[in-house]
Amino acid sequence: MQSNKLRMAIRATAAAAVLGVAGQAGAVSFTAGDYDMAVYGYGRLNASYDIDSNQALSTRSGSYAGLAGNDDAADGHFGADAFQSRIGVKATSPEGVMVNIEGDFRGGGGGSLRLRHAYGSYMNVLAGQTWSNFTSFVGNTSTLDFDSLPGNAGLQSRAPQIRYTTGPLSFSLEQPNSSFVNDDAILPADVAEKDSMPALTARLEDSAGGLAYSAAVLAHQVGYDDGDNDESAFGFGTFLSAKMSLTDMITIQGNISYSDGANSYLYRSGENFGAESAFIDASGDVETISGYGATIGTGINLGGGRSINIGYGMVEVDWDDAEDEGYDVADKSETNSAVMANYKWSPVKNVMMGVEYQFLSRENVDGTDGDASRILFASQYNF
Repeated sequence: MQSNKLRMAIRATAAAAVLGVAGQAGAVSFTAGDYDMAVYGYGRLNASYDIDSNQALSTRSGSYAGLAGNDDAADGHFGADAFQSRIGVKATSPEGVMVNIEGDFRGGGGGSLRLRHAYGSYMNVLAGQTWSNFTSFVGNTSTLDFDSLPGNAGLQSRAPQIRYTTGPLSFSLEQPNSSFVNDDAILPADVAEKDSMPALTARLEDSAGGLAYSAAVLAHQVGYDDGDNDESAFGFGTFLSAKMSLTDMITIQGNISYSDGANSYLYRSGENFGAESAFIDASGDVETISGYGATIGTGINLGGGRSINIGYGMVEVDWDDAEDEGYDVADKSETNSAVMANYKWSPVKNVMMGVEYQFLSRENVDGTDGDASRILFASQYNF
């Protein structure tokens, strides 16, 4: 029984993630001609109170920008928005072709429609923009913060791609995502980054007994061309995620990630999201930058639509080689970490309310550090 419950929960979570549907969201289903249609989404209010410096992004998520050295920043900041609200439509033809298009309002800093998902699938092939195949939600702890914990598995975002899935295995070619350390004193002004090939990914995601797990690898090329030199290096990333059901009420879950030349896929490792993947040395060669991350958390189902979730996540990037080469990386984030704990309550189906405490911390390469405490509130109404 416990194994079946976990499998059903994992499949529901995976389906919700792929379709961009909130965990409790239903859908307005109907038939249009020969097509099976579904319209879904939610309206959501997010509010935050920053006890220390103002670290709020749109959707009131916690930011790492400006966190180091924030001792003299003004305290006490309140804000609220509804930018996380979203709407989507799914259509399935009689032949089994499925199309999903979804957007939210986080675009342009908040308030503008942003494309989240736009893809089609038939049989085992998917093409379009949706969650990167180098992403898993299996080991993630549920947070009210839209951007969640540093160290979560993979990109944790969407990418244009073509994907093939067979059983628990999936493979994809995706739009690559990388960047170089920028230092005008070292890099010539006409150096231009370039992508010569797609990112290649492979992922295994399955469950056995009370354990759900996911593992993935990604490879891409990091390169530049300044007209005289055309150089590149191989970058890769990998992660392992797992979730264990201890009882019908308690789960523990976590992620472990490593990257070398693919820090853009090391979640929340930079100023806010991915750090730079490489730098150019004195001879013009591309040198990769490595990093790692991890999360651990627990979910406790209290019954009656109530739950408690507690999670910790951290990422660390190794800037030593870039610093030895003469790059000014003193103000780069070496370590980002967070503790998030929340209480969620569903008073009725398709309604969720919650409150969350966050403690964010950052330390730069030069030793400058800072932290901030935040309180979040969310109210979400699904359809």
